[in-house]
Amino acid sequence: MVSNPVHGLPLLPGTSFKDFTKTAFHRSQTLGYRNGYAIVRRPTVGIGGDRLQFNQLSQAELDELANKAPVLTYGQPKQAPPADFIPAHVAFDKKVLKFDAYFQEDVPMSTEEHYRIRQVNIYYYLEDDSMSVIEPVVENSGIPQGKLIKRQRLAKNDRGDHYHWKDLNRGINITIYGKTFRIVDCDRFTQVFLESQGIELNPPEKMALDPYTELRKQPLRKYVTPSDFDQLKQFLTFDKQVLRFYAIWDDTDSMYGECRTYVIHYYLMDDTVEIREVHERNDGRDPFPLLMNRQSMPKVLVENAKNFPQCVLEISDQEVLEWYTAKDFIVGKSLTILGRTFFIYDCDPFTRRYYKEKFGIADLPRIDVSKQEPPPVKQELPPYNGYGLVEDSAQNCFSLIPKAPKKDIIKMLVNDNKVLRYLAALESPIPEDKDRRFVFSYFLATDMISIFEPPVRNSGIIGGKYLGRTKVVKPYSTVDNPIYYGPGDFFIGAVIEVFGHRFIILDTDEYVLKYMESNAAQYSPEALASIQNHVRKREAPAPESESKQTEKDPGVQELEALIDTIQKQLKDHSCKENIREAFQIYDKEASGYVDREMFFKICESLNVPIDDSLVKELIRICSHGEGKINYYNFVRAFSN
Repeated sequence: MVSNPVHGLPLLPGTSFKDFTKTAFHRSQTLGYRNGYAIVRRPTVGIGGDRLQFNQLSQAELDELANKAPVLTYGQPKQAPPADFIPAHVAFDKKVLKFDAYFQEDVPMSTEEHYRIRQVNIYYYLEDDSMSVIEPVVENSGIPQGKLIKRQRLAKNDRGDHYHWKDLNRGINITIYGKTFRIVDCDRFTQVFLESQGIELNPPEKMALDPYTELRKQPLRKYVTPSDFDQLKQFLTFDKQVLRFYAIWDDTDSMYGECRTYVIHYYLMDDTVEIREVHERNDGRDPFPLLMNRQSMPKVLVENAKNFPQCVLEISDQEVLEWYTAKDFIVGKSLTILGRTFFIYDCDPFTRRYYKEKFGIADLPRIDVSKQEPPPVKQELPPYNGYGLVEDSAQNCFSLIPKAPKKDIIKMLVNDNKVLRYLAALESPIPEDKDRRFVFSYFLATDMISIFEPPVRNSGIIGGKYLGRTKVVKPYSTVDNPIYYGPGDFFIGAVIEVFGHRFIILDTDEYVLKYMESNAAQYSPEALASIQNHVRKREAPAPESESKQTEKDPGVQELEALIDTIQKQLKDHSCKENIREAFQIYDKEASGYVDREMFFKICESLNVPIDDSLVKELIRICSHGEGKINYYNFVRAFSN
């Protein structure tokens, strides 16, 4: 119990006395300012102004008084210069902490492994507190390795805190971007640094190993069949010595079979056989080099092995009574390998020397297995049925879908719209056919002929198209080698046989004469002589009988007089040029007639004065009763 300091009574109600002379009961001020700075000072009096009885000096002031003696003796000491400030990126430059760690990765799509252990190195850079995770690259691992996490500050939690080197230690787990890394060890520099900073390191752990990688390091299990034969001596003696045989497999007896060539290799070092295919250029087969891989080939199997399925039978000495050896491969003999019978017809020089030294067989001649190809079958065309051209009918025999025969495009372009016209008479014993006249049109572009018979009034014969445009075969030519009429066969006096009808050429137009003069090499001397005689007769004066006959025909005199009058009247008219060619373009059959409607369209396009009275009279004379107009006589009025 605390006693009253005034009179020694306990500080209890009724035992203490109040000093009624005191009027100030505030606490003394303990805060103040000195030289503009706020300082704390100790109170010297208590509440009511009573003097405090304990020491008013602070501990710092007491310590300062204790140290006054050296200062008074030696004077004020000099202060040491402050230490230089070194930033972190300079103090910790190129100082990196390295930790060995691993993480476990699930492998859901593999039957050989369920998880995978991946070893990594965690680097902590002291200069900027950044970290990086790098996985050492393993050759042929098939996994993207290297830098898993690039250098950056890594978040430690959701609050935004980052990993510090104080958070790293051996034997702990850290989570980075959802992956948990187990730190097992660190390098010597990291250990010294952490211990110098007062961090107690955990003992190192053993690095976890990947189970699948360790399984791959185990040696493969080998099965060795015991044998009394010295295979090592055979290998050393016959190493790189191979017997080469050339064989054929004749499978022509089966459907779609053929005869194919192969190369059989027999390796003396281990008595194995290999069959290689021989590929030719553009043979249409896949370029597989081997028909049978190198292996020991059984010749005679035991009875139980014959009934066992060959596809799953593991061939060994227990299933085989006899194997194929070098003495079974002889030139000129056949042997069956895997169900195929091969006939050996040749071998290389080394194989011949080996058989001569080993088996005493000196003569191994090459056997000729080449087959002579049968002569090609000549394609015979069926007899011509008379419909269409021979070339068109023959296309049905060359392909399933017939194509049009090829045409001479150059000839068609050079001779386009070039037509040779001839006047012919029909050679017939019928009296009514003697006065019939026909116009032959020979088209130089296609070597086709069309025949037109000009209509004659009151003749009793319907004129018009007599033969459409087609090629005409000469009567003495065969069906297999047809010979068609050409330009050289048409001349004055020539006889043209068209499908059993004989025609005699009587006259030609002026274009034929010009064509024969420019292409005299295509015509025979007889043809040129006939044309020359015809020209002389045309230029000679007409006999009196003919002139009298002309005078008797008033229609001809009227036509000639009208043509002369029009020529004099329209001497300088612009429509005179190319008027004949314009009518011939629309006269496909070269008949000399065009339709009335087409006639007036052509005249209108060429500015022909059809409204003139003389021209109207000429059109009336040249008109035909069937709505056609003879443009031959009409064109004469506009020619020079």
